[in-house]
Amino acid sequence: MKPMLDAEHEMNRLTIATSVKKRVPFIVLVLAASLIIAAVVGGASKAVNASIPNPKRTSSEKSQNMKMKISIGGKTLTAILADNATARDFASVLPLNVMMKDLFGREKYGDLPKALSKNGPSKNKYEVGEIAYWSPAKQFAVYYHQDGESIPSPGIIPIAKIDAGTEVFNVPGSVKVMIEIAK
Repeated sequence: MKPMLDAEHEMNRLTIATSVKKRVPFIVLVLAASLIIAAVVGGASKAVNASIPNPKRTSSEKSQNMKMKISIGGKTLTAILADNATARDFASVLPLNVMMKDLFGREKYGDLPKALSKNGPSKNKYEVGEIAYWSPAKQFAVYYHQDGESIPSPGIIPIAKIDAGTEVFNVPGSVKVMIEIAK
């Protein structure tokens, strides 16, 4: 009786194997179709998303391309706002009329109406033409002369870069400055 069960078992196994072999092409076809549909739908989704503006990117692009107008001593300079949170915060206090005092014959600094975000990159070296935030005193500075000295800790956070003409700041004493968003 045992050999009969083995033969019956073998026959069932062969029937199942044959059935699976017949279905494999169908299963492969279904999987392939699913992958193609997923790729097409995913690609279409990306194409649709590419045409929708990204508000975060747009905000960043706006701050990168934002120009400021700086009026001093009858002259007008332009500066490009840096792309960081501190610079965007600085732009929020404009227009700004401020008396700027001289420091070390290299910079003019002025008080801000409020403390700015410290979420910008800080550094201990400055560049001529740079406008930067000094967080310990809620002040900003315009650097007009390089003396090779470092800025003490916590450093400065870049706000903007003046295109040209920083020599107008190289005058003795204080100066009256107007800074606003350029139109």
